[in-house]
Amino acid sequence: MVDTTKTVHFGILGCAEIARKVARAIDLAPNATLCAVASRSKEKAEKFAAENGFPASVKIYGSYDRLLEDPGVDAVYVPLPTSLHVRWAVLAAGRKKHVLVEKPAALDVAELDQILAAVESNGVQFMDGSMWLHHPRTAHIQQLCFVPSSAKSIGPIHFIHSTGTLPATPEFLASNIRVKPELDGLGVLGDLAWYCIGASLWAKGYQLPITVTALPDVKRNSAGVILSITVSLLWDQPIQTLATIHCSFLSHISMDLVICGSDGSVHLRDFTIPYQETSASFDVTFGAKFVDLHIGWNVKPEEVHVVNELPQEALMVQEFSRLVAGIKDCGSQPSTKWPEISRKTQLVVDAVNKSLELGCKSVSL
Repeated sequence: MVDTTKTVHFGILGCAEIARKVARAIDLAPNATLCAVASRSKEKAEKFAAENGFPASVKIYGSYDRLLEDPGVDAVYVPLPTSLHVRWAVLAAGRKKHVLVEKPAALDVAELDQILAAVESNGVQFMDGSMWLHHPRTAHIQQLCFVPSSAKSIGPIHFIHSTGTLPATPEFLASNIRVKPELDGLGVLGDLAWYCIGASLWAKGYQLPITVTALPDVKRNSAGVILSITVSLLWDQPIQTLATIHCSFLSHISMDLVICGSDGSVHLRDFTIPYQETSASFDVTFGAKFVDLHIGWNVKPEEVHVVNELPQEALMVQEFSRLVAGIKDCGSQPSTKWPEISRKTQLVVDAVNKSLELGCKSVSL
């Protein structure tokens, strides 16, 4: 039987690999339960359920429409290719289902605005699947390092650097949906760069940059999908801040985030997926100087450890479910925080594409 003590009942539209991770997260979250899964064929959905050990109480559907018709489903997780997000997220919202959509949220801001208009008009919650934002390390860094009144604030931010790279296999480069223009036409820009753009915006309090520039080192496959890209973002308020981003399917794995302020710096080496599921760390340095003769430093980075009871994807599901339960059971309004974060990230993604179209000229926002 479905656990009725858990407030929010989820359905999953599609059987992508990432859906295995989020299905487990739904099971781990204390306020959510999986009640249905759908694929384009019932056989595929049944195979997915069996491989992941879903209980017999989880309903299996051979079409996405059938799942959306199920009155027992409160919310849907959408791990479909990005080209399908706008169709199924809008249909889900029209059926009063709350929408947790995999990132990138859409192919461009025009599509995302269709989704956001649908969720707003139907009074349902929207969130994209940027899991790292829900890890307690993220909030800890924000409180410790970015609050001006904090004893250890790194001060005004001057520079941000982030990377998201992985060495894709030949099979990935030949057949993965992220390199197929008809499925996920944004390539690495929508996949790994979504995190890095989001991290840069997060560090700047979600203030949009004044200019976005793609560098000319971009690499594409034969179908024109971006496999590797470097981007710079520039802010002029309250002080000038530059962010550099490099993302690639062609380099050894890296997930670096470095934030440099006037008085200190923060460094994460695993910011999107922590090295361990139950804890994460970051390095913070304050007041660093070179010693006499420049033969060393006066301080070493302090390694700060943050323990989490649940993995970050389960914390994401828990937060989403908390918001959904507030709407469903208490008459609360949907939170606008998460749609706004997604939209600002999408605006920067669009600006990167525009810069590429213009021959790597700067694009103003």
